[in-house]
Amino acid sequence: MNTTYSDDTLVNLQAEYDNTQIQEVIDELQKELIGLQPVKTRIKEIAALLLIDKLRNNLNLVSGSPGLHMSFTGSPGTGKTTVAMKMADILYKLGYIRKGHLLTVTRDDLVGQYIGHTAPKTKEVLKQAVGGVLFIDEAYYLYKPDNERDYGAEAIEILLQVMENQRDDLVVIFAGYKEKMEKFYESNPGLSSRVTNHVDFPDYTAEELLQIAKLMLEDQQYKFAPDADQVLLEYAERRMKQPHFANARSIRNAIDRARMRQANRIFVSGDKILTKHDLVTIQSEDILKSRLFN
Repeated sequence: MNTTYSDDTLVNLQAEYDNTQIQEVIDELQKELIGLQPVKTRIKEIAALLLIDKLRNNLNLVSGSPGLHMSFTGSPGTGKTTVAMKMADILYKLGYIRKGHLLTVTRDDLVGQYIGHTAPKTKEVLKQAVGGVLFIDEAYYLYKPDNERDYGAEAIEILLQVMENQRDDLVVIFAGYKEKMEKFYESNPGLSSRVTNHVDFPDYTAEELLQIAKLMLEDQQYKFAPDADQVLLEYAERRMKQPHFANARSIRNAIDRARMRQANRIFVSGDKILTKHDLVTIQSEDILKSRLFN
């Protein structure tokens, strides 16, 4: 419930900021995500704008309704979905959405395969998303102008209507590769005009990917042997130059494979007495057996 202040009321900005628990979300973002400083700064700027808009409304000051629909652009594995979850939390704590949930979908969830199939699918997704945030990954696949029998345009038209008519009860985040998203917006000016917040997610550096790998291992109660750090760093540098590189997602896959190699290495060691150290340590050889080193 919003508090109404008289014109001469002094507002304690820090108290209002703390009361909404926004700082907790910002701190979580800072702690949970390695790097991505431009993204964190942009999210904090958006949160600040929304908080000030809320305070202005409480003081009955004229305040244009802030545009809430967003665009997250960047390569796979750069934290877009994680940041979207935090953004949903911020919007909920500030009272811009009722439920605060995030619903992640792709083209297959919205577009049908025959006439009359798309509208019910899209409307059902929107029904589930109302009160929260709808995150549409690889949104450019909704639009296929070269295919006259494609029904993606119908889904976009329904989205446009809901984004305009229910903008107080639903926030839509479109996500995907930057270049493809720019073309998507150029082809759909009505959509572009409704998306006011653009956040670009940079690729991780090799050093950041090493930090991410260590956090992933820590979460699973593993650790690198002292010489494995440098090997993983070299792996990241090589993998970044390969096709289909997906940042943190590729590193997670590498960690999963290293764990499998570690398990196999221990298994074939025979009757060796195992220690806790053996079970929790990823050795350099568990990474070196990757095809990138052969």
